[in-house]
Parts: sequence; C-alpha cells; structure tokens
Amino acid sequence: MKIGVLGDIHGNLEALRAVIAAARAEGVETWVQVGDIVGYGPEPSACIDLVRELRCVTCLGNHDAAVLGLLDTSYFNNFARAAIHWTVPRLRPSDLDFLRSLPLVVKAPPFTVVHGSLHMPDQFGYVVSPVEAMDSLEQQDTQLCFVGHSHVPAIYLRRDDHPDDIHVVPHSEAEVSYRGFDRVLMNVGSVGQPRDEDPRAAYGFVDTEAEIAGIRRVGYDIVAVQKKIREAGLPDVLANRLALGV
Repeated sequence: MKIGVLGDIHGNLEALRAVIAAARAEGVETWVQVGDIVGYGPEPSACIDLVRELRCVTCLGNHDAAVLGLLDTSYFNNFARAAIHWTVPRLRPSDLDFLRSLPLVVKAPPFTVVHGSLHMPDQFGYVVSPVEAMDSLEQQDTQLCFVGHSHVPAIYLRRDDHPDDIHVVPHSEAEVSYRGFDRVLMNVGSVGQPRDEDPRAAYGFVDTEAEIAGIRRVGYDIVAVQKKIREAGLPDVLANRLALGV
C-alpha cells in the first residue's frame, strides 16, 4: 500500500493541488490528512472539497476546532486569530458539518492519525523533539502514526526492546527504511505553510510493502497564493511568510 500523508493545509489550494499531483505520480492509493485543513489561507472550502474527494482518513486540527467554536482562540497569535475570524463566515454549512464529523484520533491499521500528539490529543501538543515523540510513541499501538501541527517535518523510529533509543530523521526532505522498527511516528510537516525555512509544500509518503517512509517537497505558485491572501484582506504577514518557509 502506498500512502500519501497530507500535513496542515491551511486553505492553500495551490499547494494542495501540487502535492496531490506529486503523490499521484508516485502511485499513492491511500490518502491521509492530519488536520488543520482551514486557517491562515484564502480558500478553505475548496481545500475541504479536495480532501473529501480524495476520501482522506482525516482527524481534527486545532484551527478546524477553532472555527467550530470548540477551541478558545485566546492562545492563538493575533494573525492566526484574525484568520479564524475571517474564515468562519466564509465556510458553508456542509464544510462545518464535515469538520464537526472529524475525530481527534483515527485508528486505521496499520496507521493512526492525530493532529498533535497521541499522549494529549485534546490539548494539541506538539511533537518537535525525541522527548515529545517518546511520550506519543508510548501511546501508539499501530506500527505507523502520522502527525502534523508543528509544520516542521521529522521521522521518529523505535524498537520496542529499546524503547528509550529513538532514531530521528530530522531532515526536511528525507527517506528511511523502517524495516525492523516496531513504531514509526511521522511528523509530515505542512502542505500549506511550512515553517522549516523551506517554502516548498511538504507531504509524507509511505510504501508499506517496501517499508519505506519519506518526506517529500514540492514547489508551487506561491505568488498566486500571496495575491489571493492580500485580495481577501487577510493579514499581510500570512502572505509574506510563505516565500520564506517560516
């Protein structure tokens, strides 16, 4: 089985289309999305439509929860909060119904999907180092687990007979064999708003037969998205950061 794992999309339709095209070219047949379809970007409904068309195995992200009124936005920064307020009135009833249907954690062996971390899914905790990865891996009972949220990709691998020895593949574009590892935790980065100083869209690729997991990067028309963000009246910083990957 070849799995395409879509990280945080954040209303960036150009990036999403580019990632889907690249994953299809690799023969992806199973699609996963780790939450935060909306927020920040100018085309939330179109992105929701594509996720639904792909029949992605999808979980709830913190921005998705925020537009539903399920999460207090007081801890969001000013730009993120402004984007939530912009997004809410532009979502269709069907969009809201879809987002409401998303669970915090989805288990679909051989993988599990959660936005932040398995050890505190309702708190949307980050996995940004082996410390957080270890906590999440302890809760993981499928071989593979896919997360996003931090917008910074990395792959963490563990053998159950050496649970404190976490092998980390931290690169923004990497591929690793996970043969011999009992648990693999992939932070697949972000489709629509990377924050690892690489502006290209990121997604995860897994071949379960070959037992290979990788982070892929794809260029897309950033200028077109920046134009849409500015024309929509969203904060200008949300356009500027796309070109920098921050």
